Amino acid sequence: KTSLTHLAILLFFFIIIILQSQILPSLTRMDPIRVTDQNSKKKIKHEGAEMEKIKGSVVLMKKNLLDFSDLVASAADRFDEIRGNKVSLQLISAVNGDPENDNRGKVGKPAYLEDWFTKFDPLTAADVAFNITFEWNEEEIGLPGAFIIKNSHHNEFYLRTLTLEDVPGHGRIHFICNSWVYPHQYYKKDRVFFTNQTYLPSKTPSPLRHYREEELKTLRGNGTGKLEEWDRVYDYDLYNDLSEPEKGPKYIRPILGGSTKYPYPRRGRTGRPPAEADPRYESRLPLLKSLNIYVPRDERFSHLKFSDVLAYGLKSLFQFLLPEVESIIDSAPNEFNKLEDMLDLYEAGIKLPDWPFLESIRKNIPSQTLKEILRTDGERAFRFPVPLVIKEDKHAWRTDEEFAREMLAGLNPVVIHRLREFPPSSKLNPKSYNNEGNTKTKENIEKNLEGLTVDEALKENKLFILDYHDVLMPYLRGINKTFTKLYATRTLLFLKSDGTLRPLAIELSLPNPIEDDSGEVSEVYTPAEHGAEGTIWQLAKAYVAVNDSGYHQLICHWLNTHASIEPFIIATNRNLSVLHPIHKLLHPHFRDTMNVNALARQTLINAGGLLEKTLFPSKYAMEMTAVAYRDWTFPEQALPADLVKRGMAVEDSKSPHGVRLLVEDYPYAVDGLEIWSAIKTWVEDYCSIYYPTDDKLLEDSELQTWWKELREKGHADKKDEPWWPEMQTRKELVETCTIIIWVASALHAALNFGQYPYGGYLPNRPAMSRRFIPKQGTPEYDELESDPEKAFLKTVTPQMLSILGISLVEILSRHTSDEVFLGKRDTAEWTADEEAVKAFGKFGEKLAGIEDRIIRMNSDEEWRNRVGPAKMPYTLLIPTSGVGLTGRGIPNSVSI
Repeated sequence: KTSLTHLAILLFFFIIIILQSQILPSLTRMDPIRVTDQNSKKKIKHEGAEMEKIKGSVVLMKKNLLDFSDLVASAADRFDEIRGNKVSLQLISAVNGDPENDNRGKVGKPAYLEDWFTKFDPLTAADVAFNITFEWNEEEIGLPGAFIIKNSHHNEFYLRTLTLEDVPGHGRIHFICNSWVYPHQYYKKDRVFFTNQTYLPSKTPSPLRHYREEELKTLRGNGTGKLEEWDRVYDYDLYNDLSEPEKGPKYIRPILGGSTKYPYPRRGRTGRPPAEADPRYESRLPLLKSLNIYVPRDERFSHLKFSDVLAYGLKSLFQFLLPEVESIIDSAPNEFNKLEDMLDLYEAGIKLPDWPFLESIRKNIPSQTLKEILRTDGERAFRFPVPLVIKEDKHAWRTDEEFAREMLAGLNPVVIHRLREFPPSSKLNPKSYNNEGNTKTKENIEKNLEGLTVDEALKENKLFILDYHDVLMPYLRGINKTFTKLYATRTLLFLKSDGTLRPLAIELSLPNPIEDDSGEVSEVYTPAEHGAEGTIWQLAKAYVAVNDSGYHQLICHWLNTHASIEPFIIATNRNLSVLHPIHKLLHPHFRDTMNVNALARQTLINAGGLLEKTLFPSKYAMEMTAVAYRDWTFPEQALPADLVKRGMAVEDSKSPHGVRLLVEDYPYAVDGLEIWSAIKTWVEDYCSIYYPTDDKLLEDSELQTWWKELREKGHADKKDEPWWPEMQTRKELVETCTIIIWVASALHAALNFGQYPYGGYLPNRPAMSRRFIPKQGTPEYDELESDPEKAFLKTVTPQMLSILGISLVEILSRHTSDEVFLGKRDTAEWTADEEAVKAFGKFGEKLAGIEDRIIRMNSDEEWRNRVGPAKMPYTLLIPTSGVGLTGRGIPNSVSI
């Protein structure tokens, strides 16, 4: 059947060639512009008016399937060309209004892409350039400021650029488009694209103002109806799409957003109908249709990223494994018996068991996808790259120094804070969670304070804490009724004279087992190296890592970057024209984020999704993020403000970045402050071009509407907070844009791309714990004494969930082949403003200098926290990277 199909395609193209030779000349003779082009005339007469010809070039990419051209679609488009259904463009004047059409810019005559019929497509998806010739005269068009494009084919294409060469009196004019153009019948309004000029609303040429305003209206939509793939609508909605009421109570989760109990940032609206079982929830797509979830078409992955992500995902077999994992675990859990068994995942690979569902996987993966997997990596299934944390030393992760170092230079270096009082206090209801269970005493820890008392160490800013007590205690009763057995942890640390941190004690707390309002039960463990005490200390550190893993993934990573940035993307596209300077500034930092978040809602953070399967909070995961959002404040997302809030720095006007670190060797903060300052300088330079005074900002109607809507709709549950910038001054605009860019780029990079380098080896960062510390006199305690490794591995994530978790972080940690990094743009001609281009060049040079400095510091043994016992340099904030698992690189946007 396949061979016959191929034969039919070949015969079809043979017919096309014949038709081309017979029909195309006659079609050409009917086109006066083409006749003129063949005769190489400069001017022609058209309906009595003297017209000149402007030659141009259109670059586009035809419809594709992953990395391959869609040959069927291409054939259909050629038939359209034969029938006279072409792709036309019409120039719009930026200087001459049409008094009979509300003074809108005059529209020129249609011009058509040339030689579409004769350009045969390459096998792989690629850009194709087409010539185009416009009729033009000074009185009608003058300076082109925009153009209308009409696609009369059956299939969409990705329009990259239009370049006009030698426009009389104006020279070369360039249009950056970067948008999918569907057949014209899908649109209610014409598709309009503008030049790469930049205009504030009040400075927009009068003939273009209507087109600018109408484009924004299209992008806002009308707030109703199901949105289709060709729609370009950006709108807001609640997180009411994570539940599946049709499956029963087990798959019901709280609606996030729109209430004081569960406040939340808004997501992009899809317009899917309500669920039949409960109309409060939005219906969900079937799993195999997850990739079709609505986001505005231009927010979807490029074909390169889509190919890479799909390949990595199918290589790990996630979606096929999950329905069967639970039953396997329940019936006959498979365990790692020793740490060497885990190393086989990276060194030898593991043989897939002969489970029936694996055979169904093999049958369900299409051949095209298998080719894609082989194209992306040739690795054997379930043989993973060696994580950097064990690459040089397979045992250093177990040391106390590495355990503490990763709080400053690891995957989640944004939670540790300075201890301000001893013992640490709780903000929870003291009736339910009192501090009487806190058995830490000065005697426990003073022997490890280098001769200081606790009070002296506090005064000298040498005591620090990683505290998950208040976050987790309210959830422990529910969580511990599931597969997971969890403590709420506090870890106390001391800053040694050599600049490294020493763990002093770990407190493990549980609710009182008798009743809810009777306090808590806590135990404190101190460092030990040998015997049962040494094993229990390793387990205590593992419980801390479990707490940290869940909090990192759900709050620091998902909530504080992915979820919090999405409303800014929606508000920007709804309210700031592509001509607006702030749109041009922020747009690169929004790439792919809505698509990533939509897929996450469909497969990761939904009821029964991957994060519930692989992280300890289980069904409480997203509810916890909503509770955490209550404390979210926009100004504190700025790195200097965050460091001061956590007590890791103090304000200091004499310091280079306005703050002085209390831990001098804090790699995340040291590198981050350099990146933060570089971003802020770039934003200041850029904004000063367009807003020389605060008055200009106040007069900017689009900007003011953008900021108002962002607060009142995008982060609607926080709209009345007093800390929002008022957007009255350029200083406020600079700080706001700096925060947005920082969160989308560097903060996300620091929290995302180290997931595999640090967490790909599960003993270093287990995602769940399955049993409590055993009591003396029990068989579990005897096993702990006789076989410590087996006891440890029985406590943390089991084998199959370990494989799933490792697979997930491997996907999340990779850079795809089309990544654009901080200080770079996907096109050099992103703006026609030379001053802005020059300022951006300075930004790139600054980042290159920061990269060199980070590499030098990582080679300097004075900075012990930069490398540590694992011999793993801190590289997550090095701006550039190659493709794949590199453990470095700052993409422009919240992406994977």
